[in-house]
Order: sequence, then structure tokens, then C-alpha cells
Amino acid sequence: MIIITGATGQLGSRVVEQLLRRVPAERVGVSVRDPGKAGDLGGARVRRGDFADPGSLAEAFEGASQVLVVSAAVTGEEALALHRTAIEAATKAGARRVLYTSHQGAADDSVFAPMPDHAATERILSKTAPSYTSLRNGFYATTVPWLLGRALETGELLAPQDGPVSWTSHDDLAEATAIILADEGRFDGPTPPLTGPAALDFADVARELSEMTGRSIRRVVVDDEEYGAALNLPAERTAMMLGMFRASRRGEFATVTPDLAQILGRPATPLRDLLAKLL
Repeated sequence: MIIITGATGQLGSRVVEQLLRRVPAERVGVSVRDPGKAGDLGGARVRRGDFADPGSLAEAFEGASQVLVVSAAVTGEEALALHRTAIEAATKAGARRVLYTSHQGAADDSVFAPMPDHAATERILSKTAPSYTSLRNGFYATTVPWLLGRALETGELLAPQDGPVSWTSHDDLAEATAIILADEGRFDGPTPPLTGPAALDFADVARELSEMTGRSIRRVVVDDEEYGAALNLPAERTAMMLGMFRASRRGEFATVTPDLAQILGRPATPLRDLLAKLL
């Protein structure tokens, strides 16, 4: 049985949907913290599983041949502890392969807080799971609308200096993940970066928006500290946001590869298409 964790989240729910198009429902199980929120998952087995509760994972992962561990929405030691618990539970349940949603920028020396966590989790995988696949996902394009702020109202896209990012859609990554799960021997170890078709910075995004709306959207660079103060977020969250811009300036998310398109058998979705949905 193929077990999907985080099956009510943005990525996990899409993976389940795509996987059910490829394998019989009786071969698919989901592990969610609140089964009541799972809804109708097309006949897939639904069980409660919480990375913070190892006992729940033993039942949720029962009968697993593969387990997809969707990364936790936390950082630092808390993230590593949760990931380690999930990976160990999958291995104890007898899973032949454990998959993990990593990131194209996974690296110990990254200045964006989640990236060292991804790199450390990949090491845990390599030492713990019988075999593993680390999905080096491109940067989620759903981040862009949030970062636009009031640009569509004011005509100014205000943000710190950034660098090119190969923005990638959840739908494409979910479909690719389902394809990889359905073809168990496809990848061993980290995948190549699974990215969108182009790396764009916010100057590019402003130009795209200008063309699409017929009005001028101007890119305005603001100081890191000024931007951080305006976020009005807790200090840790502000530091992480600024780290994202600093990492992009270093080119940590600029890699573009054809691998996602090759897995999908079609072109990866460009950011312009995702912006069109926003508009």
C-alpha cells in the first residue's frame, strides 16, 4: 500500500487525487492528523497519523510498501524531530521506500531556514530508510501572490532585492509525485531539481503583470529592514522571510531543469499561467 501523509494539505491532497488516477484505491492510504477533515478520498484508506505521536503512525502506516513524508510546516530541531519520527515509523512498518518532499535549494549553508532542514532530513533518510527518494521540488509558486502585496492596487511591487526563482506549481509537482510513486523504481536518492520552465525575479513578475493587466506595475526595491518592519510578524517569521530574499539573491533557487517536464510528459506550467488565475 502507498501511504500519503499530509493528505489534506495543498500538496498532499493533490498527490492523492493524481495517484488514484493511476493505481486502484485499495492500494492507497492516507495519514492525516484529523480524519474528519479528509472528506471523500475516492475509496482510499484514511487513518489518523501525527508525526508528533509515533503510536498513531504505527497504525496509519500499517501495510505500507511506500510512504510519502510531506515536510512539516515548522523549522529547526522541531522539524527534524518530526521528520525523523515519520521516517523511522515508515521503516518499522516495512515500507520498501520512503519519499520526502524536499526542495531544490536544500543545502546546509543556505540562508533560508527551511533549506538546511531539508538537507538534514535527506541525511536521515539515507541512513534510515531501506531505499528513499528525495523530491527536490521547485519553489512553490503559490508564494508569489502573497509577496505581491498591494501591487495590483498601487501599481508598485515593493520587496527587497531578490534573484531569479524557478517558480513551480503544486499541481505539476503533485502529478509528478504520483507518477514517481506509481513507478517504484524510478528514482533512487535525490531527484534532480523539479522546477518550472523559467527562473524569474520580481522585475520579471512586474513586467508580466503589466502586460497582462494593461497597466504599469513598477518594481520598487526596498531595504530589507524596512520591509521586515512592515511585515508586522514575529521576529522568527520575519527573519525567515528576509532569508528567502537573501537566498534568492545568492541564486539558490535559480536552477531550471527539464526533468519535471520529462516526468509529466508535457511542459511544466509557467508562472504566467498561475498569475492569470490570480487575476
